[in-house]
Amino acid sequence: MTAPILEVRNLKKTYSRGLFTRKQTFSLSASFTIEGPEIIGVMGPNGAGKTTLFEMLSGSNVPTSGQILCGGRDIQSVKYRERDRMVIHYHQSYQVRSIKKTKPNFMLQPAGSDYPLVHIFDEPQFSTQDGYIGFMLSFFKQLRASGRVVMLCVHPYEPFHIDIMRDHCERFLFVAGGQVAELPTYGGLLEHTGVRDYLGALADC
Repeated sequence: MTAPILEVRNLKKTYSRGLFTRKQTFSLSASFTIEGPEIIGVMGPNGAGKTTLFEMLSGSNVPTSGQILCGGRDIQSVKYRERDRMVIHYHQSYQVRSIKKTKPNFMLQPAGSDYPLVHIFDEPQFSTQDGYIGFMLSFFKQLRASGRVVMLCVHPYEPFHIDIMRDHCERFLFVAGGQVAELPTYGGLLEHTGVRDYLGALADC
């Protein structure tokens, strides 16, 4: 039986502050599975934890608890320099490579992959003034056709952002209130509590 491309098991990240009395300042929980190649849209308010989620998926941020498996391998057990052969995280126009190291590299295993299985595009700089959108959308489709997962996160400031998410994403993750919700369709996304408030007038585009 083939392992899912990405499996997030009871993932939790918490941040606290205070020297003697610790007070929790942030918490994010997620559990979901991506069995095969897909293009997945990710939405959520600023500060909800989307980038924190992406950092954990790519192995650059250590979860407080839970596990992330990519192709059946725990991302935290993979050699640091090889983690982007499993999950690669692009924020805007550059690759994020800063990794928090918790074990000596010799204690970790090889990625077992030469090319990333999961590609995360965190707020790519789409512009209607050039051909970049068409190039990127074509690239997303090529990745999916080659058996990869594409996660696309945008802040929908303009109607064309909604068009991209609705027309090219097969399902969605909505990050808000410390939780990551799975929504199977764009219509289901709009029915989720808080999404219409987040999108505002763009929800009716």
